Amino acid sequence: MAENHYCIIMAGGLGSRFWPVSRNSKPKQFLDILGTGKTFIRQTYERFEKIMPRENILVVTSASYKDMVTEQIPELTPDQILLEPYRRNTAPCMAYATYKLLSKDPEATVVVTPSDHFIQKEEIFLETIENALSYAQKNDVLITLGVEPNRPETEYGYIQANKHNFFNINGNVAYTVKTFTEKPNAQLAEVFVNSGEFLWNSGIFIWNLKTILKEIETHQPEIATIFGEGAGKYYTAQEPHFINKVYEECKSISIDYGIMENTDKAVVYPVSFGWSDLGTWESLYSQFEGNSGDNLVQAKETLLRGVSNSIIVSEGEKKLIVAAGLDNFMIINTNDIILICPRDESVYKSIMTDLPLIDLSKYQ
Repeated sequence: MAENHYCIIMAGGLGSRFWPVSRNSKPKQFLDILGTGKTFIRQTYERFEKIMPRENILVVTSASYKDMVTEQIPELTPDQILLEPYRRNTAPCMAYATYKLLSKDPEATVVVTPSDHFIQKEEIFLETIENALSYAQKNDVLITLGVEPNRPETEYGYIQANKHNFFNINGNVAYTVKTFTEKPNAQLAEVFVNSGEFLWNSGIFIWNLKTILKEIETHQPEIATIFGEGAGKYYTAQEPHFINKVYEECKSISIDYGIMENTDKAVVYPVSFGWSDLGTWESLYSQFEGNSGDNLVQAKETLLRGVSNSIIVSEGEKKLIVAAGLDNFMIINTNDIILICPRDESVYKSIMTDLPLIDLSKYQ
């Protein structure tokens, strides 16, 4: 267990595509959507705790989620919970943790990860992370994990590997990156998968502190300047006030747009460990299709007659869900909302769009 290996868990997202279970007040990362008895963020923390000292794990989250983080990961000290006063996407989130770590351990090598992903083959995942950390510790690279696709998927970004420029990471082939593409349409996704050159973008990154700092300074100098001014303030009583000021000034930009699409140090490490970002009800259905016939059912008690290809989810234990004659439907029951609609992303998105327009924003 290397003392200078660290993990930055990004936990400030809203998880709005899992509405009505996931809300602004309690988003997906703080929920046990899989019914395992542990929330996504708790599972993520326990995963990385196996390969690095627990004091080397940082969580960056919205200030409004502080209590949920402390409740779900009580092992964290206040210095390990980095509170963002405003949402500014993943690049400032990563930069905050990076510049804070710089004041503690300039020799750090870091894995940056979302807090709410599903990993089926955990042992392979952890071995992959350790391989990448060991390689990044000694090399001037920005590694991103690219998941080998098994279907054309329009909900993921894609990374094109340069198959002519490859090298070895502890016996595994990795490639320099040709292109990053945001969520493609169905036709383009099929072309990507059939080409054999494209991988799903997992949003998991590994690099050493010196390399990422140079790349932030080169490609996002404004972010580098404002977070760099915190030298001497991190890990002190001045940090919260400083961070409030920084986030007022800081632009909103992702790691991919801000750094990875501009750098010449991007490396994609192809992986296969049963990964899903489980970002939507559809992705949950795809991952666990057929847990009850051809339906996905997560409810204490149900009476289903002639129901097929449907998602039935109910919070709590005191409600019987009865449905008949439905095909390709969603029934999502919470304490204050019942969602019943076709299993159609366009229908679901239109509902989400309408909520704030008709004075129902309190249900977001």
